[in-house]
Amino acid sequence: MACEIPCNGCSKECGDRPVADMEDYAAELRQLRARSKELEQLISRSKVGDQSRLRSEEWFNRDDEYGLSLVYMDRYLNFGLTKEELMSKKPIIGIAQTGSDIAPCNRHHLILAKRVREGIRTAGGVALEFPTHPIQESGRRPSPTLDRNLLYLALVEILHGYPLDGIVLLTGCDKTTPACLMAAASMNIPAICLNVGPMLNGWLDNDRIGTGTIMWKARELHAAGEITTDGYIDMVTKGSPSVGHCNTMGTASTMNLLAEALGMALPGSAAIPAPYRERGQMAYKTGLQIVEMVEQDRKPSDILTREAFENAIAANTAIGGSTNAPIHLNAIAKHIGVPLDLDDWDRIGHSLPLLANVQPAGSMLMEEFFRAGGLPAVMAELAASSRLPHPDSLTCNGRTMGENITSEGGLTWDRVTIKKFDEPLKEHAGFLHLKGNLFDSAIMKTSVISPQFRKEFLENPNDPNTFECPVAVFDGPEDYSRRLETAPITARTILVMRGVGPLGFPGAAEVVNMHAPGHLLKQGVRDLPCIGDGRQSGTSGCPSILNATPEAADGGNLAILCDGDMLRVDLNKRTVNIMISDTEIESRRQELEARGGYHGPPSQTPWQDLFRREVGGLSGGMVMKRAVQFQRIAQKERAPRDNH
Repeated sequence: MACEIPCNGCSKECGDRPVADMEDYAAELRQLRARSKELEQLISRSKVGDQSRLRSEEWFNRDDEYGLSLVYMDRYLNFGLTKEELMSKKPIIGIAQTGSDIAPCNRHHLILAKRVREGIRTAGGVALEFPTHPIQESGRRPSPTLDRNLLYLALVEILHGYPLDGIVLLTGCDKTTPACLMAAASMNIPAICLNVGPMLNGWLDNDRIGTGTIMWKARELHAAGEITTDGYIDMVTKGSPSVGHCNTMGTASTMNLLAEALGMALPGSAAIPAPYRERGQMAYKTGLQIVEMVEQDRKPSDILTREAFENAIAANTAIGGSTNAPIHLNAIAKHIGVPLDLDDWDRIGHSLPLLANVQPAGSMLMEEFFRAGGLPAVMAELAASSRLPHPDSLTCNGRTMGENITSEGGLTWDRVTIKKFDEPLKEHAGFLHLKGNLFDSAIMKTSVISPQFRKEFLENPNDPNTFECPVAVFDGPEDYSRRLETAPITARTILVMRGVGPLGFPGAAEVVNMHAPGHLLKQGVRDLPCIGDGRQSGTSGCPSILNATPEAADGGNLAILCDGDMLRVDLNKRTVNIMISDTEIESRRQELEARGGYHGPPSQTPWQDLFRREVGGLSGGMVMKRAVQFQRIAQKERAPRDNH
């Protein structure tokens, strides 16, 4: 029989029609996506209550109970706001402030927020700034990953419970960006990102020093005895010369560029260095834009479509983005209700080239990237080669991605920093999604595979892109530090770290990017394969196999791996397998279960305990399992129940 609601006017009877080949599969998928988009638009336009009223009027302009309006308004007058402002039906715009003294990478937002306020005021809105739960990548122990979901939960409550019509998300340091976008996706009121901006270039003599990336280089030099402790300190700290987040293509720069690629930040905004005047100017423009978004009711669900996520995956490959990006984008997708998995990252992203010559995959830093045109120039390069998946996807300013590319100037003038599509820094530079009997899912960043690593491990003419090596297994960073110099490690050993995932650490720490022992470093061996159930810094240039799911603490086979076991890594087949029999695997699993399983350290705080009880694995975005059922909250309920 024909469908009850035909897809795009289709009249075919498709209930029992067999799918004959891959072309039919593709056609089916296009029809389903088209129908999904139609339904998204219907949901987006669905009305709850009187939509001619702003959401904040449910607090300050109550026709049914004026006394309640006084309750809600009274305390907002005590710092200088007037009842005329609050009752004038002007949009009330929240400013989610992520900067503070204990979050120094975002601290410059304390200054930028003033320009955001001025933009909001100029456009006819009223600004209410509030603090969020802080996240500082380098200062938070045991892992700032714990804070991503905590900031998300707290921000959802603020957006839901207070009189806000729209929100400016002040992002920057790694996890502030996905946490804010996850909350905006769940609540689904007009929202826009403004990141704090990268630091200025660091310099050591005539060499560019990239924040984070220099840390891993200096650590190796110090371990090899090539620099003193004072030299180690000097080298690392010169990489952080100004306010702002990391000036490399680490997780901070990656996630803010991907927010722009998704359409949730103004075009050209993500790469502006924090101290540049253009950063303050963009803050003002962002304030103007959010008021227009409220007036047009342009919400995250209108922008964060499947097409937008596919654009972001393509952009991530082209910029050489962080291995943490799939975790965070998959989480945002879950909270907006868009299907996205690691197979999508491999299918869409791996075949694309690396275009941005920015550390750690390249040699330049974000200051050069901004001057070369930033993300719009990269997207223009993809579009010019017909490899930008969806140039017609909507963005926060009401224009399409393609229109923004054109308005921002198109292709770059700087072919040192942003390469031509057909003359890239590397071809086939996206993530590989790996599976096997060691884990169900893990990723590998191919854009940082060095010539030395490729020669040693991937250029066997009889078996290219594969290697078989023994492992040295470490139970967390403490075990690694204790045994690194005594473990049986050669130039052909795979370093494995387990017990560092969301459950085991807890919080999935950035500790998998391990270096070789000192005796190998002194011989010039810099790159050993690394595998782990945790993460590594996006500033690292190590081609590790990361985010292994299920983790050791969740029953994954990393828990049964022993020193000396042989692994076969086959990048062609996308597999990583332990070279032992199924019988031996089962025997080891039974022995592990008899010992009570694999456990990390006990939870030290109430939140760590709650996190471990509710969180999912890295391959699925490490979201709180029950949180994803709460979507489009603002469309389901105009305002919460009265509090008096």
